Amino acid sequence: MRRTITTFVRRVSVLARAEVLHVVRDRATLVQIIIMPLIQLLILSNVATFRVSQTPMYVVDFDRSVASRGVVSHLTASGLFRVVGESASPDSANEAMLRGDVTLVVTIPRDFQADLVRDASAAVHLDLNAEKGSAAGIVQSYALQILADYSRELGARIRPTPRTVRLASGSAPFPAPGLGRVDIRARGWYNPTLSYSDYMVPGILVMLVTMIGTLLAAQNIAREKEAGTLEQLNVTPLTRAQFITAKLLPFWVLGMLDLGLGLAVGWAVFGIPVRGSLLLLFGSAALYLVVALGIGFWISTMVDTQQQAMFVTFFVLMVYLLMSGLFTPIDSMPTWVQHLSQLTPVRHFVTIVRAVLMKGAGLAEVMRPLEILAVYGAVVLVLAIRQYRKRSA
Repeated sequence: MRRTITTFVRRVSVLARAEVLHVVRDRATLVQIIIMPLIQLLILSNVATFRVSQTPMYVVDFDRSVASRGVVSHLTASGLFRVVGESASPDSANEAMLRGDVTLVVTIPRDFQADLVRDASAAVHLDLNAEKGSAAGIVQSYALQILADYSRELGARIRPTPRTVRLASGSAPFPAPGLGRVDIRARGWYNPTLSYSDYMVPGILVMLVTMIGTLLAAQNIAREKEAGTLEQLNVTPLTRAQFITAKLLPFWVLGMLDLGLGLAVGWAVFGIPVRGSLLLLFGSAALYLVVALGIGFWISTMVDTQQQAMFVTFFVLMVYLLMSGLFTPIDSMPTWVQHLSQLTPVRHFVTIVRAVLMKGAGLAEVMRPLEILAVYGAVVLVLAIRQYRKRSA
């Protein structure tokens, strides 16, 4: 019995040692099991948060008084809001909201300060981009609390008579001693009921298209390598352009079909709004799929097996999806992560899909993310083709 156990342990230790040496000597595997998880931990720990800070805010101040400036300064001094635009034009604010540049529009009407002194009450209008679902509710609660504190400050400064701050948003009133009562009237745009499905279903459609375009393209080329047929294809009369197009075109068609099917199910089952042009949506998807397929093809040129392709693709997709604003709003991420997320094509396609479906945005409003996707697609395809030539040479 002892001899059997000793033999078992010795054989297992020898085989395990051989596996350890194989992993240590294989640099690609070593990077996959050590470096990639560390990068995910460092980046995604900052991404997956629902805390909203530095929310982009547009100010429409018709009063231009000390009291109206106090409203803006109290919001920005909290560190939760930052002014990205200011004018006396509601149309400019609406355009910024439609483009997705701002989450909150603060409108201060004329005679705001005079109303505070004369009537002991004045209104502040808050328009929120409710497209962002639960984040809009968080932003609204922050703004209400800050303005309620400001109302208390005004009341204590002017007259010590107990009054209340009335909130048209439906939340409980805040007690505020004194004259300076600020009536806060909040409304949500694009998703006024804060429907979770209206926010998530368009993002999930993007995720499905991304999975099909990137994962299947990466595995397809890697499978050819494992089977040994890639070398045979390289010596056929096919040009590289013909070979790459033939390999990627079926997945492009499949991605477009899945997007159409998913959109139909989302509309029929979840009742998601379709306010914009379907032609613009599918045209944008056609461009984005070129990017997704290019990334998958690029991954396939750097790996040798399907297992490696799946691992690398999983790493890339995990980072892309969580940094895209699909699950957590980009406003809630640290500033450096927000800048880094500009490099993820998924973010720009999520922006386009939600803008077209929920806002009814047109070509002018989504032109910027479309241009970024076009540049991204050209760069990725060039890099992938160069890498393929290097590996097949």
